[in-house]
Amino acid sequence: MAGCSHDCAHCQENCSSRTSPADFRENPHPKSHIKRVIGVVSGKGGVGKSMVTSLMAVALGSRGYSVGILDADITGPSIPKAFGVYQRAQGNQEGIFPVMSRTGVKLMSVNLLLEDETTPVIWRGPVIAGTVKQFWTDVIWGDVDFLFVDMPPGTGDVPLTVFQSIPVDGLLVVTSPQELVSMIVSKAVAMAEKMNVPILGLIENMSYLVCPDCGKHIALFGESSIERVAGQHGLPVLGRMPLDPTLATLCDRGEIEQARVPYLRDAVQALEVLL
Repeated sequence: MAGCSHDCAHCQENCSSRTSPADFRENPHPKSHIKRVIGVVSGKGGVGKSMVTSLMAVALGSRGYSVGILDADITGPSIPKAFGVYQRAQGNQEGIFPVMSRTGVKLMSVNLLLEDETTPVIWRGPVIAGTVKQFWTDVIWGDVDFLFVDMPPGTGDVPLTVFQSIPVDGLLVVTSPQELVSMIVSKAVAMAEKMNVPILGLIENMSYLVCPDCGKHIALFGESSIERVAGQHGLPVLGRMPLDPTLATLCDRGEIEQARVPYLRDAVQALEVLL
């Protein structure tokens, strides 16, 4: 309708946009040539979404693909630290250049624009969403086979902006074994379905702990419900990741690129067939 601000949260009109979200997709920077955009989402924080994003980027990079990560978790960015990248991003009159990791993964995060990475980002939702959109339109990504978008948890402003502004080719939904988390993930899946964004599959983190003495798999957080949740939505389970202290150590050291994780092999193959 005339004069629409596209802010449905504060509008009382019963227009078609509430049931059929408008297409506000933006073009990437003219010098960006991105083949596939993969969103990594969850319905709740703390399930390892950024870990999965990092590991998927590392795995695909090791197979010879050109990979980038757009860190859309503006208020809780963790991607640069996992890769041991601390220098500030540079730019010119044409746009902003992503920072390259040791193995060539292209990174863009708000932490790469701040003078001090510990400075809190105290912004309202529209400003945060606008920043994420600029990471798509103003960053010169160059030639990229897979651009991962590490999204904040939930179904708020940023996921809505990404789904409406960026042509996402598929989503990886990250969950953990607890029943509560599975319920919240169902909300994230439902949002993706409403926004007509294809879901590639589910990845469960913290599925089990491997006993260092006997090798037994211990369900530390209870029995998994991932198969049931996946079945409810007709989705494949693309990986079940154990609690691995080695991965936490590598992230703390900024050495995630040294990780080799066979339990994400199915997820990697699911992305390769998209090219």
